Amino acid sequence: MNKNVVLHSWNVNGLRAAIRKGLENYVAEYAPDILCLQEIKCPADLELPESLQETFPHRYLHPADKAGYSGTAIFSKFPVLSVSTNFDSEEAHPQEGRVLTAEFPGVFVVCAYVPNAQNELARLDYRMRWDADFREHLKALAAKKPVAACGDFNCAHKPIDLANPKSNERSPGYSIEERNSFTETLAAGFIDTFRAENPTLEKAYSWWSYRMKARERNVGWRIDYWLVSQALETAFSEAAILPQVEGSDHCPVAVSLPRALFENQ
Repeated sequence: MNKNVVLHSWNVNGLRAAIRKGLENYVAEYAPDILCLQEIKCPADLELPESLQETFPHRYLHPADKAGYSGTAIFSKFPVLSVSTNFDSEEAHPQEGRVLTAEFPGVFVVCAYVPNAQNELARLDYRMRWDADFREHLKALAAKKPVAACGDFNCAHKPIDLANPKSNERSPGYSIEERNSFTETLAAGFIDTFRAENPTLEKAYSWWSYRMKARERNVGWRIDYWLVSQALETAFSEAAILPQVEGSDHCPVAVSLPRALFENQ
C-alpha cells in the first residue's frame, strides 16, 4: 500500500464542463486520493458519473448562492470527521461557496477559491478583507491540527510566478497589496509547497489566458497552490504542477502527504 496520499487541486472552470472534457479520464490516469475543485459552477445535487462516485465515496459540494458562479468541492477516498463551509466571519461575506474544509484524523484539508480583485482592482478592498478572514481561519485550524490548504488563490506571489511581471504590476492577481497579503499568510505559519521544492524553477504556471494562444506559448501565471502549515514542513513531498492536463484555463496542482494523517489510528 502506498504510504502517501496524493492530493490534487484544480480550478475546473465549471464541473459539468470538466466532465464533458474528460474529468473521468484524468482521474483514472493520475489517481488522486483527494481531489479539491474550484469554480464548480453547479448545484450541490449535481449527478456525477458513476466512475467518480465509485472512486470518491465521500463527496462534498459547496455551491454559491448565485447559480453558475464560483463554488468549491472536495472528493475523497477517505472518510472525513467533519465538513464545514466558509469561515467564522461568514456573515460579512457574500455566499459565494469559496471555502470548504474537511477534517481528517490528522489534518484539515481546506479548498479555497479566493476572490478576484477584478479589472481596475475594483474589488481589491473586499479581497483584502477576505484574505484577512481566511488567514484567521487557517490559523485557527492550525492551532488544532496540521493544515493543507489548496486552491485558486488568484495571486502570483513573486516575479518568478508569472511570465510578464513588469507589465502586470497593477493587474488583478499581481498587485502589491495582494502579493503582500499572500506573504502575510505564509508568515502566519504556512509553506508554499511547490516553491519550497522548486525555489528557482521558472516558467512553471498553472493558469493561462484563453487569448493569444497563451497556453501554447506558456505565457502564464502560477496562482494555484498547496500550502501546508509548519507542522507538515518535513511531511509533504512531490509538490507538482500538471500543465499537460487540459480541460480548463487552469491545470491541476498536486502534493503528497503521509497516509497516517488520513486514517484512524
